[in-house]
Amino acid sequence: MAYDEVLAERVRELLEESDEVVAQKMFGGLVFMVRGNTAVGVVGDELLVRVAPDDTSQALAQPGARHFEVRGRISKGWVVVAGEVLDDHVLDYWLQLGRKAAAALSPK
Repeated sequence: MAYDEVLAERVRELLEESDEVVAQKMFGGLVFMVRGNTAVGVVGDELLVRVAPDDTSQALAQPGARHFEVRGRISKGWVVVAGEVLDDHVLDYWLQLGRKAAAALSPK
């Protein structure tokens, strides 16, 4: 599956790739890793976001957000956000949430 290159570029600009943030093609999309842990990814025209357990309920209450499912099973710690709701302010919110969750993990 191809990923939305415009959305990927917006993510890249807002996350400011550095030694701490690295982009890598994975899962048929483009993921952005913080200290070696995936924080967010662009898959198709949607955003995949790592979410800390304490932030999950609030994240799923946001417009366009839903559980990330793999083969019909909910993947805990991940939320998918519909591309049509990702204006700059909303996108920044999700990127910060994903970055926070990834940064809380041990570096890889």
